Amino acid sequence: MLIFLSLAIYSLYSNINNKWLLAPPNYVLLLGSVIAFILAMKGFKYKKNLLAKTRSWTTLILSSLLVISLTLTILFTLAASSLGANEHIKTVHSPDGKYQIDFYQWDAGAAGTFGIRGELNGPLWFKKRIYLERRIETVEVEWESNERVLINNHTLNLNDGETYGY
Repeated sequence: MLIFLSLAIYSLYSNINNKWLLAPPNYVLLLGSVIAFILAMKGFKYKKNLLAKTRSWTTLILSSLLVISLTLTILFTLAASSLGANEHIKTVHSPDGKYQIDFYQWDAGAAGTFGIRGELNGPLWFKKRIYLERRIETVEVEWESNERVLINNHTLNLNDGETYGY
């Protein structure tokens, strides 16, 4: 349970601070938390000592809080996606195929602004936001080399970990 909790906290941290997102998707964390909740319920059968009871109660409380927060996060994300808040525009690959960048258009409606976001894809589900520009609706991408990309007249060197807009 502590692993799922730490992965969920790191996922929030990486989204806020624009770091590599190493945690699995939220639905995987939710599934693990539900399994931990079920195992905590089964753990109440073993009432031999105080440590077992404390462990069961701690796991039950933490897993139920994590299940509730992840469920709300997933529902909020689905609701925002259905309203057009995030729309995938295109995917571009570097000339050598080493890098792949997904571009999304977002629109916060009356509550905020709109713009373009670019995410560099890593292995498995790892992602890193490398490009963010507000109040723009289109994206033009041109590769200068295998590591350097020109996005809307902003050059980024992906080997150096450069980002724009953060």
